[in-house]
Amino acid sequence: LARAQPRAQPRAPLRRLRRAGGPAVAGGGQEEEEEERFVFLEYEPDPAEAAAAAAQWEPEPQPQPEPRRERQPGRERRARGAAAGIPGVADPSVPPSGVSCSGCGAELQCADGAAPGFVPAEKYRSLVVSEGAAGLRGAVCQRCWALAHHGRALRLRLPPEEHRRVVSAALSRPPRHGRGPLLLYVLDVLELPDPVLPQVPALLGPGVPASGVLVVGNKVDLLPADAPGHLGRLRRRVAEACARAGLAGSALVDVRLVSAKTGFGMEGLVSRLQRSWKCAGDVYLLGATNSGKSTLFNTLLRSDYCKSRAPDIIDRATVSPWPGTTLNLLKFPIINPTCDRIFRRQERLKEEAAKTEDELSSEEKKYLNHLKKQGYLVGKVGRTFQRQKASPVVDFDPDMLSYSIDEDPKHSPKKREEREEFTHNEVKDARWCFDTPGIVKEDCVLNLLTEMEVKLVLPTVAIVPRTFILKPGTTLFLAALGRIDYLQGEKSAWFSVVASNLLPVHITTLSNADTIYEKHAGRELLKVPMGGEERMKEFPPLVHQDITLKGIGTTEAVADIKLSSAGWVAVTAHAEEELLLRAYTPKGTSLVVREPPLLPYISSIRGSRIAGTAAYRTKKPPSFVENLKTTGNR
Repeated sequence: LARAQPRAQPRAPLRRLRRAGGPAVAGGGQEEEEEERFVFLEYEPDPAEAAAAAAQWEPEPQPQPEPRRERQPGRERRARGAAAGIPGVADPSVPPSGVSCSGCGAELQCADGAAPGFVPAEKYRSLVVSEGAAGLRGAVCQRCWALAHHGRALRLRLPPEEHRRVVSAALSRPPRHGRGPLLLYVLDVLELPDPVLPQVPALLGPGVPASGVLVVGNKVDLLPADAPGHLGRLRRRVAEACARAGLAGSALVDVRLVSAKTGFGMEGLVSRLQRSWKCAGDVYLLGATNSGKSTLFNTLLRSDYCKSRAPDIIDRATVSPWPGTTLNLLKFPIINPTCDRIFRRQERLKEEAAKTEDELSSEEKKYLNHLKKQGYLVGKVGRTFQRQKASPVVDFDPDMLSYSIDEDPKHSPKKREEREEFTHNEVKDARWCFDTPGIVKEDCVLNLLTEMEVKLVLPTVAIVPRTFILKPGTTLFLAALGRIDYLQGEKSAWFSVVASNLLPVHITTLSNADTIYEKHAGRELLKVPMGGEERMKEFPPLVHQDITLKGIGTTEAVADIKLSSAGWVAVTAHAEEELLLRAYTPKGTSLVVREPPLLPYISSIRGSRIAGTAAYRTKKPPSFVENLKTTGNR
């Protein structure tokens, strides 16, 4: 097992943990009577990552009789019930509110607990009884509340066709301001070739008056730079994927690479939109589930692309690793990029680019260091036009403070905080940026996983590549979600795993591979799926596809074997060396051989060979900060 674990002391040596289970190959192919688990001690993951991984395998606490407690106020009881996963009570007699959830955009209702926008009936009535439907403004549905406060995703009945219906209906609206909308397609670069991208031309049918598509390659911060110019290569790969999907010529406005999470490339995207699209019409964010659309929407909301007053009025979209988070249309008004505003924005960008890291405030340094731990590419998203907030006014009532000695003090009822609203003049001619529901990826392994498993599979921080040198007759497991058998070849080859740092990689002999899977799938060794034999009874079996590759050199990978959305393995072999491989993924999920590979020189990002094993020590490249005059960060 090659898996990242916290190191016990500096430069600690490799620790071998012996377990029964048959022979295993380690390093040069030496066979031993016992299987060995190899733990990388020189790579120290983020403490939050390690804690999350350890928490998955803590023993279940035995139920104990709960001591008698005093009756709690209703609000505390409801919070305790929600934290325990108890669904709220529905009331089918109450009609829908007509008010959208400020987290996902779904219409708030209390009639159906399994439908989007559900609010428990008791909470719903308490919000409506005083102010009517206006009392629901700014409220979030139970699903968004659970995502934000507990990281839990409530199961909803929302078929893929419903996602497409909402998106198609939005794009088919008559053109506003005499011009069709610009489509901002958000593409997860880790998912190339994007399975939803070929559907975009169909969405742009004859009845859709779109003015073009600007493709945004997101999550570039998660991938290490395998060689100089890797961003240019990534951009070409995205452009090639667009051409294969039928997006070319005038239909494709541009291709941009960003990280909506760390801010890398976001200022450039805003400048590109303001320079070319200006404020000509509405903008729609499209993309597959979990591509980062909602994160991009939130980042644009606090940038110069949004009207200065909007962040105080519009709540940010719910962001969660669970696919299909956005259920309806959220929007914010786009600022009109006048010549004066463009000039002031450029002056701010020049001033910030001249700063060094030492000139940042302590809070800015703290946030920057946090982003450096999250990704390899970091950027700063600022605001040129900020609204001055009025000083708060203290509401003082002397009569409520005067009471006699035999009276109890009375507390005035808490006044409901008034929400700001846009004026008529602000929105009558506004152009809007819409966030649409994510289009569900079919044949995706994430559709088979529980919410806890999804959190382990989806990478949220910089990926540290793991490289192994394998000889024929060896098998590589990526958790229990993917398997690659090296069947035939004359020489050893290098296999570089690019996947979530929390997913284990296990190396064994081909003759022992089936036994390992049957014994450890659903358990700690392979980790995902989780739940033991009962979980594996309902999980699809692994099905295989034979792959033949011809090496092009020991420094450059010939292809990536993409194991659905679990990650991929880059294969590097000697020049002209033919390899016969057999790759496995769960039945009903995709397996793609990506040629050329996304990061062809990924095997160079490694440390020294670990003696007696097939593994190399891991190596994490430094982060790079754009638009900041810093030294020593690359």
